[in-house]
Amino acid sequence: MIRVIAGGKKSKNWVLEGQTEYEKRLKKPFDVHFEYWDDDKIASLTSNWPFKPSEYVILLDERGTQLTSPELSHRLEQVFNSSKSVTFIIGGPYGVSEETRKRADFVLSFSGLVFPHELMRIMLSEQIYRAQEISRGGKYHHN
Repeated sequence: MIRVIAGGKKSKNWVLEGQTEYEKRLKKPFDVHFEYWDDDKIASLTSNWPFKPSEYVILLDERGTQLTSPELSHRLEQVFNSSKSVTFIIGGPYGVSEETRKRADFVLSFSGLVFPHELMRIMLSEQIYRAQEISRGGKYHHN
């Protein structure tokens, strides 16, 4: 299972509709559970790292490493094969601290551009679905 911790308030209807469109297509181990944390709780990650060694933590940040969709799919498969779960962190409007960035197992950038955290929820849901389809040899992703 994939856990997504999203900063900010619970999503507006158009964001939930976009997320749900992809989430209903996801199957284990690519199924997703969203948690919405307020900015103070996201900020406290530095002092109270709530993640277990069995979780592979991926932070979404524009200063991270960019991967192709097949590379992301392969990385997720590797994590699942090592019997770990995946936790994505999408910071709120002000991002996360440098310490949180350093503690994440991987920092992923979708682009050098900055996107609203609500839009990232939809984009991440779609990329997880795409990773699932690449892993299964589906036709959704084509080069």
